Amino acid sequence: MEIKKVVVIGSGTMGSGIAAHLCNANIPVTLLDLTTEISTNARDRIYKSRPPLLIDRSKIDNIKVGNISDNFEVVKEADWIVEAVVERIDIKHQIYEKIFKARKEGAIVSSNTSSIPIKVLSEHLTESEKKDFCITHFFNPVRYMGLLEIVKNENNDLNKINDLKKFCEIELGKGAIICNDTPGFLGNRVGVYAMQIAMTEAFKMKLSVEEADAIFGRPMGIPKTGVFGLYDLIGIDLMADVLKSFIKELPKSDKFHVVAQEIPLVKKLIETGYTGRKGKGGFYRINKSEGGKVLEALNLETGEYSTSKKIDIRSDKVDLKTLIARDDKYGEYAWSVISKIIKYASSLVPEITKEFNDIDEAMRLGFNWAKGPFEMLEEI
Repeated sequence: MEIKKVVVIGSGTMGSGIAAHLCNANIPVTLLDLTTEISTNARDRIYKSRPPLLIDRSKIDNIKVGNISDNFEVVKEADWIVEAVVERIDIKHQIYEKIFKARKEGAIVSSNTSSIPIKVLSEHLTESEKKDFCITHFFNPVRYMGLLEIVKNENNDLNKINDLKKFCEIELGKGAIICNDTPGFLGNRVGVYAMQIAMTEAFKMKLSVEEADAIFGRPMGIPKTGVFGLYDLIGIDLMADVLKSFIKELPKSDKFHVVAQEIPLVKKLIETGYTGRKGKGGFYRINKSEGGKVLEALNLETGEYSTSKKIDIRSDKVDLKTLIARDDKYGEYAWSVISKIIKYASSLVPEITKEFNDIDEAMRLGFNWAKGPFEMLEEI
């Protein structure tokens, strides 16, 4: 199977990012949306983007644009059609009906959904159509995040899935992981669990926001935002929605339920508009006064803000053995979090993937961890 032409339907953040990355790889791509004006504006945003989505901005004309009413015939020539429309199943089903009527035989059709299972997306497809349909979950920003999850189920043509994986690795430079059709796929299933266990253990051990982020950060080979800083960056309200989705989809026996229960303080933050960086603040906030800007942190026990304190744990490198061997609350917290992440990740093999290394790679490429759970286990 050769992929020489691609059509991306949906020119939002993800659709634009995918189209730009295909353009970077010199793959002819057409970006479609409801109107040509929308897709043209998206192409303009790609051109002006910072950080740049294009390696060479002079290639911008290689991204053709159009609309799904007047220009849908381009689908007939495409080897791969990527759906990246809004996360509404009714709209996706309408798009698939049009795609499968127009596509050439054997062309791959994929969705960039981050949460909707294949079985739901493909429920109106024929058996032969299901063979060519999968999920290609790119991480944002597409150019800079290395992970691509290719989600398949029992209906897929595995040879075609493997061909797509090779294309995405060789031509697009992605770390492509094939995983099964389970809630949250692979990266988010482990990554969100890790965030939740880091948060719940911080509450349980009465650590401050700054203390938890100082441990669940650079000393563990995790980005310096830590857990509470990352919550603010993503959006506390959005994270609450993600947790509700996991609770709904995962069986009661899954350990995810233990760490996904609603925390009263988090609920109060959302209700009062403290949803993170996009809101009035979150676990951190910037207090502007006549004296300038002051970074404040939330007290997890009182719910009050005070000037954020720098926590010096005397560790400027990733050294898990030394970290968990500390005879203090920081060592106890680190071991509790790391051990539970490793245990949970282990429980997902072979449900999601047969390869332990896939989980490590997902955390490195999708969440910028220095080491995945099993690499952590090897070190300690």
